[in-house]
Amino acid sequence: MSLISPACRDALQSWLEAQKSLMGRSENTIIAYQGDVTDFLSFMTLHHGEPHGLKPLEKITVSDMRSWMAHVRGDGVGARSLARKLSAVKSFYKWLAEREGFEPTAVLSTRAPKFQRKLPRPLPQDAAKAMIETVELQSLSDWVAARDVAVVTLLYGCGLRISEALSLKGKDAPLPRSLRIFGKGNKERVVPVIDAARDAVETYLRLCPHAKDPDAPLFRGARGGALSPRAIQGAMAKARMQLGLPATATPHAMRHSFATHLLEAGGDLRAIQELLGHASLSTTQAYTAVDTKHLMDIYNRTHPKA
Repeated sequence: MSLISPACRDALQSWLEAQKSLMGRSENTIIAYQGDVTDFLSFMTLHHGEPHGLKPLEKITVSDMRSWMAHVRGDGVGARSLARKLSAVKSFYKWLAEREGFEPTAVLSTRAPKFQRKLPRPLPQDAAKAMIETVELQSLSDWVAARDVAVVTLLYGCGLRISEALSLKGKDAPLPRSLRIFGKGNKERVVPVIDAARDAVETYLRLCPHAKDPDAPLFRGARGGALSPRAIQGAMAKARMQLGLPATATPHAMRHSFATHLLEAGGDLRAIQELLGHASLSTTQAYTAVDTKHLMDIYNRTHPKA
């Protein structure tokens, strides 16, 4: 942050603390925000050729914003990443304008570049089931194999994020019929737990050599510490190679598969939104595009005139 004035540095730190404590942003989000806004403020300092305190921020123009966006794109940053950076800058700038009492229109009116939103990449139902079965074969240790099956079953059976599954504690087992999950932004939701997931966790606990501790992670690494997401990612990478599945067959794809398969079975979009913990229905609506593509594929394959 050497290019940033002390006043800007303090303001940025205050905003980040507010994002974490009041908005419940995750640590990864805070790190991304810090980098994005720091780069923006550093650019403005160099762009104007002088240390950029708070007062000059009030005078940023549309032309300044265009110069910054051109600079970012010139560094090879794609439209999607630039849109994310702009979102962070706008959030910081809105907060700063409210605190300092200036008009932030030039920054807030800047339009994000258009980009093609990537659709979720779910697995077909048979592939999702095969993934769970094949993950079990990736370890010579019975308890590690059972652990990996339990985690992946939770991802697919309950629609959990990998971070949510690995945040479970010993006191959460035996798993109840429904789990209270705290997801992104500390948003709380209640998720039904299917019998297959409960049984998989019970099998893992029966084989696990580490003593159950109510306050310790439910899923343990080889040495008894918290299980790393990389261990599950690695097991799934081996399994997908054996199954001939694409590189998109990741832990998060199991969550996508959960949502898509519910939708295909006639699930209500708003109910699926609640189960996934999406703050906005528009996020969940991406699955309708996936489901429409699935239906059109069937139509094109089976229609007599196709």
